[in-house]
Amino acid sequence: MAKFTNEEAKEEFSKYSKNVSEDDVSGVLDKEDEILGKAHGPLEKFAQNIKLLFSVVKDYANGSYREVPWVTIAAIVGSLLYVFSPIDLIPDFIPVLGLTDDAAVLALCLKGITTDLAKYQYWKKNKDIEYRVIENIPPERKTPGISAPEKDEKDDEDNDGKFDSR
Repeated sequence: MAKFTNEEAKEEFSKYSKNVSEDDVSGVLDKEDEILGKAHGPLEKFAQNIKLLFSVVKDYANGSYREVPWVTIAAIVGSLLYVFSPIDLIPDFIPVLGLTDDAAVLALCLKGITTDLAKYQYWKKNKDIEYRVIENIPPERKTPGISAPEKDEKDDEDNDGKFDSR
């Protein structure tokens, strides 16, 4: 029975991540369905994480999220390419065992990019809210030099100190 050590996982992670290029970014996106299809056995518990990793890479590739360091993108892409590769340290065709090295490499990647993933998740969750808030700012607050509208005399007459919900 093959044994996969943490040191071997680090070596494989490093080997696959250190030379990632922009072409690899688009290449891994082309392989998304195949990689997600491998999320069974030892990789099953990583299915949601794999989807999150793809989401980061997609938003990076389309330019909507560039607040992530390249080293993080390289780590993600390298790890996903490792999972995609059927012939790695423990070949994937070996039942159950063949995916344990893939799981170890993914776990190592996730551990190393935890902070960047948390920032991304926060951005992803709040980006639409932030956009709506900015869009709802009154024009007098958006454009410098434009003052608030003059108060209507009727407003003074109706002012009894209570909230007016008109």
